[in-house]
Amino acid sequence: MDVSGGRGQPRPGNDESAEHTGPEAPAPGGTGDAPTAPSAPTPADAKDARPEGPTPDAGAPAPGSGTPQDTGAAPDHGPPAHGRDRAPEHPEPPADRPARAPAGRPEHPDHPFAHSGSGKGQAPQRPEERRRGGLLMGRPFGVPVYVAPSWFLVAILITWVFGGQIDRVLPELGAASYLVSLFFAVAFYASVLVHELAHTLAALRFKLPVRRIQLQFFGGVSEIEKEAETPGREFVLAFVGPLLSLVLAGLFYLGLLAVDPGSVPGVLLAGLMVSNLIVAAFNLLPGLPLDGGRMLRAVVWAITGKPMTGTVAAAWVGRALAVCVLIGLPLLTQSGALGSDAVDNVGMDTVLDALLAAILAAIIWTGAGNSLRMARLREHLPELRARTLTRRAVPVESDTPLSEALRRANAAGARALVVVDADGVPVSLVREAAIVGVPEHRRPWVPAGTLAQDITDGMRVSAELAGEELLDALRATPATEYLVVEETGEIYGVLSAADVERAFVKAMARPS
Repeated sequence: MDVSGGRGQPRPGNDESAEHTGPEAPAPGGTGDAPTAPSAPTPADAKDARPEGPTPDAGAPAPGSGTPQDTGAAPDHGPPAHGRDRAPEHPEPPADRPARAPAGRPEHPDHPFAHSGSGKGQAPQRPEERRRGGLLMGRPFGVPVYVAPSWFLVAILITWVFGGQIDRVLPELGAASYLVSLFFAVAFYASVLVHELAHTLAALRFKLPVRRIQLQFFGGVSEIEKEAETPGREFVLAFVGPLLSLVLAGLFYLGLLAVDPGSVPGVLLAGLMVSNLIVAAFNLLPGLPLDGGRMLRAVVWAITGKPMTGTVAAAWVGRALAVCVLIGLPLLTQSGALGSDAVDNVGMDTVLDALLAAILAAIIWTGAGNSLRMARLREHLPELRARTLTRRAVPVESDTPLSEALRRANAAGARALVVVDADGVPVSLVREAAIVGVPEHRRPWVPAGTLAQDITDGMRVSAELAGEELLDALRATPATEYLVVEETGEIYGVLSAADVERAFVKAMARPS
């Protein structure tokens, strides 16, 4: 299962300004075990912010391999790499004259910059490294592989269940049967890792960045950050995982022919062969978020020419599949159709089968819903444009009193301050959260430059950036404000990460 990544939707910013231009209709979409939404930029407090890797989050949004539930979750592709940053090439307007108002962008004279926040803002908190996802096991092909804490729970469960089966087949092993079972659990997840590496190698071959691979309770996840550009590539990307599981099952079968089926190696090889067949068969079911669902999406996409149509079709098939699993799996088990004896009474095994079916059905249903939300988000992402979200800015010199800087901003109808040097070249951005923390009676004695964050290359973004390119550029250099410049290097204004985050959440909530 390759879930693209993202982990989730953006964390709320601490920018308290009341107005911004962006998509309408607030309400965040959920995330689940499937696609992860392209992460909105994570703001970081100016002075102590450190650039972080790709994140959530929060969304991000959802977007396999695994046990019968390598949920094959559909990739939820996060923001693409390569944002374009432009450095100014010409001197900016003098400090006593506001930067030109971006064309087509409404100003907000009723909400002066001086009062944005109303003292309620707090410095944004940098997220913890919780996104790592567990214990780092290595970096094959440069992609980190993590083992989630939940994996240890399923390893214990497999050891207990399979150990009891080995004890019945090879009673002479005694307690050692559980040691053999533990080896099986590790070997099985190694085959899950091979399944995920197949997705990863295909993604890298198509120049799609892979954030990480995670082994977890119900299998594995390859978090691919971008969507395949064509239905053919989407099909290949989804199919290689189950294909590798089938190849492994064949190799284990050939190994089984060379050993005594009643020996420890024979039992292990038989178990690995059957488990990989189950992984492949389950992931080939034609519903999102499974690999088969992504293959179905690719086929519908190729026929209709519309990726959204393919997503809708595969997601609804996935939801139907979830209902079938919820109802059908316990019935098949109880009837003996899966190889066990038929059961007439309700016992512990029946309850466990129903619980497993409910968990699998919930994961499939949630993943299908996340796939729909992510597809809708990708449709609306182009609405996130730096040019329309940017605030008008007033350039001031570093030693300008904060009260005077705010007076100029209010007079010009601007909502941001850019600190410039003697030649008018922008050097830093005044943080709105810092302004909020300065009492009004202290502002005449506080230089604007003391509240500013130095402008790094990553904090200069082109006014032409939009959609995933914009999100990616902001995620690469977390900050609360960014300097937006024209292609010529002329100041266009200041972009607040909080404004982008709100627009991101609204875009995710808007219907297609």
